[in-house]
Amino acid sequence: MRHKTIFSLSALPIILLYLALFGSSSYAQSSFRLTSNAFTAGNTIPVANSCSGNNDSPALSWSGAPAGTKSFVLILSDPDAPRGTFFHWIAYDIPGSATSLAAGVPHVDEIPGGGEQGMNSAAKIGYLGPCPPPGKVHHYHFTLYALNSTINLPKGASLIAVKSAMEVHVIGQVELVGTFSR
Repeated sequence: MRHKTIFSLSALPIILLYLALFGSSSYAQSSFRLTSNAFTAGNTIPVANSCSGNNDSPALSWSGAPAGTKSFVLILSDPDAPRGTFFHWIAYDIPGSATSLAAGVPHVDEIPGGGEQGMNSAAKIGYLGPCPPPGKVHHYHFTLYALNSTINLPKGASLIAVKSAMEVHVIGQVELVGTFSR
């Protein structure tokens, strides 16, 4: 007995085209880009943006956000931290019309121009620059999420609250990784 074909072979080119354009994710992100004028992908984050310097956040710019973006969430993480991933910065409800964050975002709840800052792993509001123990190079992941909604959390929200609230609203994601060592 022969098995019936589930789909027509004529549909195969359409399926292959879809996978080429969208991959296995549920959203297209090929043109979504995140950059910094302080460092380039895979290279060293300046001392000024670390605990050895002024601890100022680097300027970040993005382009190509998915259609329908209403807000952004930015999470800076160090997966090389000795006690597990350390979260250096949580920012949320950045307006969907925004295309950048200026250098030196103040360490206060509200981001100038719109958005809120959450609690980092040191239980402080705002950006906390790279500060690894001496020796090994650490990788710092600036991950920007495009959301189809705002998440409307209180000021100073925790990472868990932000991730939970944004989970079903992510329509795009892009990452910029920099390194730092002392």
